[in-house]
Amino acid sequence: MSKNKNPFSGFLSRLSMKERGGSVEKSPLVVCFGEMLIDFVPTVSGVSLAEAPSFKKAAGGAPANVAVCVAKLEGSSAFIGKVGKDEFGHMLSDMLEENKVDNSGVRFDTDARTALAFITLREDGEREFMFFRHPSADMRLQESELDVNLVKKATIFHYGSISLIEEPCKSTQLAAMRIAKKSGSLLSYDPNLRLPLWPSEDAARKGIMNVWDQADIIKISEEEISFLTEGSNPNDDSVVLNKLFHPNLRLLLVSEGKEGCRYYTKKFKGRVPGVKVKSVDTNGAGDAFMGAILYRLASDLDLLKDEKRLRDALLFANACGAHTVTKNGAIPALPTKDEVEQILKEASK
Repeated sequence: MSKNKNPFSGFLSRLSMKERGGSVEKSPLVVCFGEMLIDFVPTVSGVSLAEAPSFKKAAGGAPANVAVCVAKLEGSSAFIGKVGKDEFGHMLSDMLEENKVDNSGVRFDTDARTALAFITLREDGEREFMFFRHPSADMRLQESELDVNLVKKATIFHYGSISLIEEPCKSTQLAAMRIAKKSGSLLSYDPNLRLPLWPSEDAARKGIMNVWDQADIIKISEEEISFLTEGSNPNDDSVVLNKLFHPNLRLLLVSEGKEGCRYYTKKFKGRVPGVKVKSVDTNGAGDAFMGAILYRLASDLDLLKDEKRLRDALLFANACGAHTVTKNGAIPALPTKDEVEQILKEASK
């Protein structure tokens, strides 16, 4: 590949010039709302849950992963959600604090346990999930427990769809979204489809789409495009633009795993290639990508108007996701800014 066509060349110099400009301020706040739980992952790869000889526990939950990713990149983030008043709940809250995530919005439930999820990537490439939430503490967050002042501080308020499945958490999330929007926050949505948690496919489709038009930023996977459009081709731009892009949307992202991502705004669209690495564990890669792009956007919302700089930010996000798959576990594998820059430097050679 010739130097002037290398998508990685020039990125690092532009990034460092921006950060050496002398006017760098503390990154504005990304507030993440939703579930935080314990993931149990097999100690050997490529097996089903039934075949796993043993499991290793790790902190999980997509919104929590995103919050930690932002903080590890030296941004400011906070998490709002509920865990059980049990050993796992305290472990998760402490994990946020250790990673410099504001955990003042975490609440503890004395009557329900912290959620558990058993996750594996089988040899055939399919992910398998088993959840223990009957109900779990995250589903029981009341609107009266919401840290309203924290929500109001958000530059970007980020959420998923799992917290929209059951009451009272559903009403609490909708209230938080209204408060954030009224306070001038951008709303960021990653549906993070987990069909086993929904009563039916129709309920999942309807529940996810009910809040679709409220988001300013949405990230979806190719699998989610097919699901939400009931079988349409996820690689067809016209499907994405006609069925999923709404008038209030400022950025729609389609994650393509190791291949990179596509982006759509009202004025431009395109694709940014992935960063090639040796994959060990793909769990959390999408959350790392999301955390990285929100980190960049929160400190510079003008990226949404400048395609060249948005592409730089998305390349940075792709590298963040790529780094995450080189290690086991989601949160332990999330990179620092130096590690992302290093992986980009190696890719540009």
